[in-house]
Amino acid sequence: MGNQAKAKQRPRPSTKQPVKKQSNKSLIVLTLAIVAVIVVIILGINHQSNQQAELANKVYDIDYTGLPVKGNADAPVKIVEFGDYKCPVCQYFAQNVTPQLEKDFIDTGKAALYFANYTFIGPDSTTAALAAEAVQQQGGDEAFWSYYKAIYDNQKDEKTNWATSDYLVQLAKDANLSLDFDKLKKDIDDKTYQSEVNKDNKSVGPLNVTGTPTLFINGVQYAGNLDYASIKAAIDEAVNKE
Repeated sequence: MGNQAKAKQRPRPSTKQPVKKQSNKSLIVLTLAIVAVIVVIILGINHQSNQQAELANKVYDIDYTGLPVKGNADAPVKIVEFGDYKCPVCQYFAQNVTPQLEKDFIDTGKAALYFANYTFIGPDSTTAALAAEAVQQQGGDEAFWSYYKAIYDNQKDEKTNWATSDYLVQLAKDANLSLDFDKLKKDIDDKTYQSEVNKDNKSVGPLNVTGTPTLFINGVQYAGNLDYASIKAAIDEAVNKE
């Protein structure tokens, strides 16, 4: 047996496992994940754009009852300003935009301007609003708009407390308004017309008002710049639709 050839042994299978190439699979997974994220972002942007477009064209149901109006209430275009007497941008609007609106649209019968309170800056906001409401109740809309101008022309620093009843009554006197000034002071101190101010403030939520001044043109919230040229273009568009 010594000369017998040794039986050939089967080669043992290699214990080494083939290296799995994961790089291609990982790249595919990563690419799909990136694509998915991009799709989600695009869908989100489109949804947001659609919402913005919907809001831009939404016609809100505004209750004009009791709001002071400058011009003919039957004018084809109704403009509403939500304002705060402590707001410096509202002062800019009152001094630089309102007079031009009056000249181009209100005096010509094309539009009427309404005012509603949004007293969110501080206690002075409410006190001044109470005074303006009291002036309107005594003297009517014409007296209100004269007083509106007087308040904004004499507005003090937003960070100071200046709207005292004495100061607000003096503004009415200086504006030569035909009012019972003792009654005006009492109405301010007693908060006689708080319910009217509250009514305006409660309306801002459903109307999506978040700051001042906020304008509505025939129920559509104006979202442009507050320079007169931009506002005029929006009102012209509303006039042309009528």
